[in-house]
Amino acid sequence: MVMSETGIDVFGLGQCSLDNIGTASTYPGPDSKCEISEMIIQGGGPVATALVALTRWGISCFFSGLAGDDSFGRQIEESMRSEGVVTDGLVIRAGSSSQVAFIIAEPENGRRTIFWRRPTGEAVLPEEVDVETLGISRIFHTDGLFVHAALHGARAAKKKGIPVVVDAGTLRDGMLDLARISDFYIASESFSRALVGGDDPQGACRKILELGPALACVTLGAKGYVAHMEDKIIEKPAYPVKAIDTTGCGDVFHAGFIYGLLKNRDPSRCLDMGAWAAARVSTRLGGRTGIPSLSDLRASGYI
Repeated sequence: MVMSETGIDVFGLGQCSLDNIGTASTYPGPDSKCEISEMIIQGGGPVATALVALTRWGISCFFSGLAGDDSFGRQIEESMRSEGVVTDGLVIRAGSSSQVAFIIAEPENGRRTIFWRRPTGEAVLPEEVDVETLGISRIFHTDGLFVHAALHGARAAKKKGIPVVVDAGTLRDGMLDLARISDFYIASESFSRALVGGDDPQGACRKILELGPALACVTLGAKGYVAHMEDKIIEKPAYPVKAIDTTGCGDVFHAGFIYGLLKNRDPSRCLDMGAWAAARVSTRLGGRTGIPSLSDLRASGYI
C-alpha cells in the first residue's frame, strides 16, 4: 500500500519479530524430548501484527521499529512489506540480530509458551522516529518497547492532536509515563497484576485512568476484558471459540479497536470488535493466520 500525499491512517512504533510456532499435546518437562505435530514460521510482534491486520482491512499503515542485518530481519521486513505495510521506518542495525521467538502452542488447552530474544542492536532513538510522517497520520500506536522513542512519538502526536493508542503488554520503565500522554491504554493481564500487585483488573483500570487516558482496558484472555471510561465501566466475557493458539490475540485486539476508532465508532463498540477479532485469531496456529478477512468483518456487522 502506497502512502497518499494526504497522509496515512496508522503510524506504528514497536516490536517486530520472526515467530517459529509449533504445536504439542502438552508442554514437555525438563531434560526430555517432545515431537511437534505442526509448525509455522511467520512475522510477529505486537505493533507489527496489528498493522498487518489493519492493512488487510484496507487501512494504510507505516511501521517504525528495529531489526538486525540478518536473515531474520529480511524475513521480518518482507512479512510486513508483502502485506502492504510501509516499512520505511524500520531501522536496520548493522552487525546486530533481529528479534526472534520460539513458541510452543498446546491446542488441547489453548495455551502457549513463548521463548524470545529481543533485538540486539541499539534501541530506536527518538531522532529516528519519522515525526513528519507521524504528523500526517490519524493514529499513533505503540507498545512502548523503545520507550524513549515511544515517548517522543507520543508527545509529537499529542501536539498534532493525533490519538495515541498503547499496547501495554509488560510493565517496564517508562510505561506509566506513556500512559500520561496516551488517549487509549489497553493493557495485558500480566501488566495489570504487576501494576496493582494482584488479581484486580478493575483496580488496574482505575489506576491507569487516573494518569490521564480517556479509556483504560485490561484484556483477560479467555475471561474477556474490562474497561473504564470517565462515565462507563465495561466488563465482557470473551467470544466463545475453540482456541488453538493465543499468539497474536492481543495484537489483533488492538487492531480491531483501532479500526473502530478510524471508523468513528463508539469506544465500547471498538472494544467489542477487538475482542471478536482476537477470538478469531485464536482458532488458528500463528498470530497472523487467523486474522479475519475484510469479508469476515462485513459478515460480522463490524463494517
